[in-house]
Amino acid sequence: MPFVTPKSQRDAYDVIVVGSGAAGGQSAYALCMEGAKVLMLEAGRSYSPATETPMFQTPDLAPLAAVGTPQKPFGFYDATVDGGWDVPGEPYVRASEEAAGRFEWWRARMLGGRTNHWGRISLRYGPYDFKPHSRDGLGFDWPLGYADIAPYYDKVELLIGVYGSNEGLENTPASSPGCLLPPPKPLVSDLLIAQRAKRLGIPAIPGHRAVLTRPLDFRRSPARLHPGNVMAQKILAEDMRSRATCIWATPCGRGCSIRANYQSTTVHLPPALASGNLDITTEAMVYEVTLGRDGRANGVSFVDRITGRQQQATARVVILAASACESVRILLNSKSAQFPQGLANSSGRLGRYLMDTVGSTVSGQIPLLESLPPLNEDAADGQQLYVPWWLYRDQRAGKLGFARGYHIEFGGGKRMPDYGTAAGIEWLTGGSYGVKFKQDVRRYYGSFVYFDGRGEMIPNGHSYCEIDPSVKDKWGIPVLRFHWRWSEHELRQAAHMQRTFANIIEAMDGQTHGVVQTDGARAIAPGRSIIHEVGGAIMGSDPRTSVTNPWCQTWDVPNLFVTDGAAFASNADKNPTLTIMALAWRAADHILARMRRRTVRFPLVRRAPGTLRPGLPERQRARRSDRGVHRPARRDGGRNAPRRRESITPPGVRVSIAHGGEHAQALSHRLA
Repeated sequence: MPFVTPKSQRDAYDVIVVGSGAAGGQSAYALCMEGAKVLMLEAGRSYSPATETPMFQTPDLAPLAAVGTPQKPFGFYDATVDGGWDVPGEPYVRASEEAAGRFEWWRARMLGGRTNHWGRISLRYGPYDFKPHSRDGLGFDWPLGYADIAPYYDKVELLIGVYGSNEGLENTPASSPGCLLPPPKPLVSDLLIAQRAKRLGIPAIPGHRAVLTRPLDFRRSPARLHPGNVMAQKILAEDMRSRATCIWATPCGRGCSIRANYQSTTVHLPPALASGNLDITTEAMVYEVTLGRDGRANGVSFVDRITGRQQQATARVVILAASACESVRILLNSKSAQFPQGLANSSGRLGRYLMDTVGSTVSGQIPLLESLPPLNEDAADGQQLYVPWWLYRDQRAGKLGFARGYHIEFGGGKRMPDYGTAAGIEWLTGGSYGVKFKQDVRRYYGSFVYFDGRGEMIPNGHSYCEIDPSVKDKWGIPVLRFHWRWSEHELRQAAHMQRTFANIIEAMDGQTHGVVQTDGARAIAPGRSIIHEVGGAIMGSDPRTSVTNPWCQTWDVPNLFVTDGAAFASNADKNPTLTIMALAWRAADHILARMRRRTVRFPLVRRAPGTLRPGLPERQRARRSDRGVHRPARRDGGRNAPRRRESITPPGVRVSIAHGGEHAQALSHRLA
């Protein structure tokens, strides 16, 4: 990967992107492919999935048989090489340690962020999800609708590769033709769950995950994603050809050296870097957005975690994409005489309305699945099938006692045996030993199923973060203090999950393991434990009650954008990552359109004559396509001169594009 140090950065960039995960990677990709010069600042270390992913390694090869530890809670092989619930030297404060008010904050200090670790579940928000307040009077409506973001869902699915199907269910939107890859075949346990759930009126359909079940369409997709941009099409086509299809052999949470699943480090960053328009500085802990005398953002301040020195970087536009709470922390710490309560906080809503996904789990044992022949059921690492929320009508009629729904993720099968495969089965065996224990292990192996509910949380005024008045991290940066509270809607929802899961297990002629909770406070997972936190800089249509507008642009500072989950006005039951990427791409197109209107200037990619540019109205195509092109004089001498770069591109990727200033001059022009 090409990295630049604070000393080798350019004097100024078109855009600074803080963060390298789903939002940061998508923002950088969309901007760089259109010619913008982008500096990406990542707080963590560099990371290369091509060389660091433990492909094919079995649990017995790892320390402690790869079990989770405080340093690696998801197991030794988990892709989060630096980060977790607790990051050394980077504390945060909880206002309450009581279970009901406890908030856990997961951070990934590495290039690519949480996209290296996540479950790859890629569900679209539906029309209801953008207008929840209009439906039930609770929470907030988004200042945009499904139709506004649907084209960007299409683009993201085409780029990253998502398998799934269109089933026509309520508030479960269909993708456009050609966007989805075929789903993998279900496991035996999946088929049994689907059969018995159907008897209860619960539909199970193919899941949507960012995993390649067949090669990407490198011949047609690049033109759909970048119409008229020949250079971007060429770069993307070559990059798509280098991604292999899944071989069903390594859990996605480890990362993927063959690039068969989505990670920012394997999907967004390679083509962005191949464009020659992206610089990356790792170990750069951003703590402040800086302002010019005109009140506009002119860059950021950060700590070089290697040297401990404070550094600055400048740009025409700043994008915060550091994850919801981290972006909010940066804004709250960016205080000035103009913004004494934090930058972009004239509404007083900065840090407010944090949300997480409601979670609850039930597992059980199914006699029908006992003693099956040995099978390799590693499959797609989960969600071959899932259950979307199916009770909209009952909920609208007030029959459920809670206002928002949930989807069900479930699994089972004979996965790779590990340390826990035969652990804890004494509730079935009574505590067998020796030969009988081995027989019991073979009998029960693969007969267990689990159900995880993932539900919507309604934003409330009691869940928020603020700067702690006294605690600082090892770099001297003030840390966040979290306040958290579930409402009765979430608690009742979690209890409903438990009953539903138990009913499905019973319909499978199985038995649940442990107590099925009827008390929602006992059923619900702790706040933030699902690692889906959003909110804190919510978007809206009124600057008095929101932090950002429909373009993720802060109301107070027009060239400052927040493209991660902080801008979410609600947190639907669908996992947020796909929507984060769609919003980030939409915001990037808005930035490009503003720049093309000379609100902010930078060299743009040459396009075929008459091609409609992102954000350029159709009526302007004819009169602008006939204008002459003026090439700027070279301005890239000295420290901005072309420089040799170590390639991010994984083995097998063919890139024939020159880098540095020469590339920028060859492919760019200024609008007349």
